[in-house]
Amino acid sequence: MATQIDYYELLEVERTADDKTLKSAFRRLAMRYHPDRNPGDSECEAKFKAINEAYDCLKDPQKRAAYDRFGHDAFKQGMGGGGFGGGANQGDFSDLGDIFETIFGSAFGGRGRQQARRGADLRYDMQITLEDAFNGKDTSIEVEVSVSCTPCVGTGAKPGTGRTGCKTCGGHGKVRAQQGLFVIERPCPSCHGRGEVIETPCEHCRGEGRVDELQKLDVNIPPGVDNGTRIRMSGKGEAGPMGSPPGDLYIFIHIENHKVFQREGTALFTRVPISITTAALGGEIKIPGIDGQSNKIDIPAGIQSGKQLRKRGAGMPVLQGSGRGDMVVEIRVETPTKLTSRQKEILREFQETETGEESPSSAGFFDKLKNTWSDLTE
Repeated sequence: MATQIDYYELLEVERTADDKTLKSAFRRLAMRYHPDRNPGDSECEAKFKAINEAYDCLKDPQKRAAYDRFGHDAFKQGMGGGGFGGGANQGDFSDLGDIFETIFGSAFGGRGRQQARRGADLRYDMQITLEDAFNGKDTSIEVEVSVSCTPCVGTGAKPGTGRTGCKTCGGHGKVRAQQGLFVIERPCPSCHGRGEVIETPCEHCRGEGRVDELQKLDVNIPPGVDNGTRIRMSGKGEAGPMGSPPGDLYIFIHIENHKVFQREGTALFTRVPISITTAALGGEIKIPGIDGQSNKIDIPAGIQSGKQLRKRGAGMPVLQGSGRGDMVVEIRVETPTKLTSRQKEILREFQETETGEESPSSAGFFDKLKNTWSDLTE
């Protein structure tokens, strides 16, 4: 007689394992050794039967108690085995339901024919200008897409003919096959789960019910779109097989770089150089906005490079909302590089009158530098 392996060893658990641990171990091993995942492997099939027998025994408190006391002898005639339903390998297989679902999909244990597959979704990348993103845009695109076949109206059957019940599965869309101890249901290979077959395929689409076609579509780009904004066009994707519903078309927006503005959300950023005299004395500048309107920016006297000034409501519109963001102007003070003799003379006169209070930051820096140097030399 062949030696029987300990049930706990088969399930790779300790003898003190609780019900949750037992079930988890069984599910893991059943997935690994299932015959349909290891076709033609007799060792895996035998292992699968053995772990099923082990789990069927140990999940039952009475069977487990008897096994813990007598081992495999507990289920032989004269040892009370008959009281447990004629042996450990004849229990129900309710714990295998979701395992079969994982292996075979919803076709196992399901009812009726396989549901129609929806067509695939499509992606289209569109580049637009920042002005287009500000104003919105009505445009059109051309997309090559599978559409429902016109002659057969998506049925896949030649006009004037139809479909008949599949003889292989009897119209059920599924076939059964014996696999060891189990009867397995799979989608019918002849009708692919539909339960019907086409008598005479349509010559235009060769029975697919759909053909590739270049479509021209009108697209509305709303004001305020940004990089990565996704516009969904329902039902404009691939047509589903055999008249199934179509998928959707998704348009992804990409905005070209602008010569003047950089965008961050609804804000528009730009850098503006100003003369050293404007920075010192103050003044104003005018900047055309993305909407074409002129925006006056007041420059306070003594402004420094890097200072940001904000113009409220001169930025981008809020997508599908109200209001606009701001325009942010970063000031860059430009040092003159070409001076006339008179300009140099004026600057020297100014330099002779400097007390340090005119540029407190630089004066403070050199004071700190002087103190640090004195500390190092003492």
